[in-house]
Amino acid sequence: MKQNKKNGNFFSFMLPYLLIIGVIVALLVSFGGFNRAKEGEINSTNILMAFNEEDTKDSNFKEEKLEKSALYTYNIIALNVTIKTTPDIMILSGQYEKEGKYYSFGVNNLSCSAYNYALNYILENRLNDPNNLDSGKFYTDKILNRIDPYESNFWTDYFPSILMSGIGIVLVIFLFSRMSNSISKSNNSALDFNRSRARREDASGVKFDDVAGCDECKAEMVELVDYLRKPEKYSKFGAKLPKGVLLVGPPGTGKTLLAKAVAGEAKVPFYSISGSDFVEMFVGVGAGRVRDMFKKAKQTAPCLIFIDEIDAVGRQRGTGMGGGNDEREQTLNQLLVEMDGFADNAGIIVIAATNRDDVLDPALLRAGRFDRKITVDLPDREGREAILKVHARNKIIDPSVDFNAIAKRTVGFSGADLANILNEAAILAVRENKDKVTVREIDEAIDRRISGPAKSSKSLSDREKAMVAFHEAGHAIIGMKVPHSDKVQKVTIIPRGRTGGHVLMTPEEDRFLMTKAELEARIIGYLGGRASEEVFFDDVSTGASNDIEVATRIARAMVTQYGMSDLGPIQYESDQGSVFLGRDYTSAQKNFSSQVANEIDAAVRNIVEYAHQQALETIKTYRNKVTLIANVLMEKETITAEEIAYLMDHDELPKENEQTEEDNSSKEEK
Repeated sequence: MKQNKKNGNFFSFMLPYLLIIGVIVALLVSFGGFNRAKEGEINSTNILMAFNEEDTKDSNFKEEKLEKSALYTYNIIALNVTIKTTPDIMILSGQYEKEGKYYSFGVNNLSCSAYNYALNYILENRLNDPNNLDSGKFYTDKILNRIDPYESNFWTDYFPSILMSGIGIVLVIFLFSRMSNSISKSNNSALDFNRSRARREDASGVKFDDVAGCDECKAEMVELVDYLRKPEKYSKFGAKLPKGVLLVGPPGTGKTLLAKAVAGEAKVPFYSISGSDFVEMFVGVGAGRVRDMFKKAKQTAPCLIFIDEIDAVGRQRGTGMGGGNDEREQTLNQLLVEMDGFADNAGIIVIAATNRDDVLDPALLRAGRFDRKITVDLPDREGREAILKVHARNKIIDPSVDFNAIAKRTVGFSGADLANILNEAAILAVRENKDKVTVREIDEAIDRRISGPAKSSKSLSDREKAMVAFHEAGHAIIGMKVPHSDKVQKVTIIPRGRTGGHVLMTPEEDRFLMTKAELEARIIGYLGGRASEEVFFDDVSTGASNDIEVATRIARAMVTQYGMSDLGPIQYESDQGSVFLGRDYTSAQKNFSSQVANEIDAAVRNIVEYAHQQALETIKTYRNKVTLIANVLMEKETITAEEIAYLMDHDELPKENEQTEEDNSSKEEK
């Protein structure tokens, strides 16, 4: 069937070109036949006058038509016979050259009566000078030798005309057919606007075993699939099938992956569509597509419908995004009716995913439409380790790679980030012609994910390199000596992205809450680099600009949102932004007077200044350690957590054999 359709499409594509080629061939054939006919006319004579054969029997024919010798050239046609009179010198042979009046004729189509009449007339009146030729026979031979008759031929006379007529008819039929098809397609296209863009996923390669790091969320989806497979198991308890499941969470946490796993595990039809597929430039199209999607789903129930990024169509109404006739509102209203309206949609489960649940319409979130709201959050340490192992299945990983240690270093990374890290590590291993992925490639991939690809440190001058080294050493010493600080994992002065260097600091364990002491320690850590520059260079640089920005933001949040200041537990600013993505269309709401604003500024300044003083005191107290770390950085450029710990205890880096033994012992302890 597909082959016949393919051949038909090829014929439709080639037909215009074949017609053009046929027209060209017909023109060439016609032109050739025309040239042959024209050659016969030229050899006979040019045509100046035409008359019927009956006219030759008229008594005045000879006098009026043939005896006007004053004409230089006079042509006469009797049917297909052409008779020519000319006073020119005619050379009949090499020995006869005399002037006189002669009649010559040519025959296009041998008409016997006209031929005989013209020939007899010329023979009877052939000479003005009887001595010109000796015999009529000789003269007749010469006349007959001058005749170039053009015989009738079907292929040259009639076929070109028939061919041109046939091609013209076929071309007209073809053009009308194309116009008819075009009109039909345009009408169908107009109807296609209201057709759903939902795609039916017959077979998904993702299973629940491929989903890791969100065990609780996966259990909810497994239960959903089990309900579809064994409805009687739940119906005997009076349990009903949930109408909708809303997956919310930050980007990259696996919401769409969970839906793909459901498609791969469920033995029922699965339709997937994006929220933006409903919205079109024509008003009413979105609502029509929603109706068509649920119409198809009803025909194959029980089934699943997955709407990715539903916030594109489910945004809250009346938020200034459009008037009452907004296309999104019509689409949303139709979606609300289809999910839980007057019509019964039994057996249809709607799964939706979004990272902007804060902007969704309340009518869409109520029970009866989305009965379950599952938050797919960032994975914890065990979840990150499980995700790394899943994505390492199809990669050649060195056995010495410790996924637990990598999971500790990647706090705050999503599942998509972890998959990207292992993929980048595999690319780096190929680039370096290695036979397996080692810890070195994974570490480099983590740094590339955080700050970007490494740049050559040779572009820095000696003073700039020293300042960057002492700056990063200041951050590191704060992380090791100030209580409640995050653990230092790595220190480097290799420029990446817009930074001259960075210190990787992560908490010992995943935290869902942060205390006031931990926030203050984090502010001190951000200001450690600036304090180190002041102590060792008696000057400051622009390298601490981002540190100051983050420290100020934390201090302001402590005062205005968390109530961690002398102003008391009062919220002065309300962040109206997304829980996961940042601010919304309006900035933070401020509900305080100018006097309170001055007090807030003073409280923020006190927190930052206190942290700055603590950083200066710590740098001065451990001045020698800071110098030691900075000197090692200028020489080696990168120091790991194990090397820093050894450096603090022995004032030097471990030897290679000692480092190997230490690494082995640490692995055995783990």
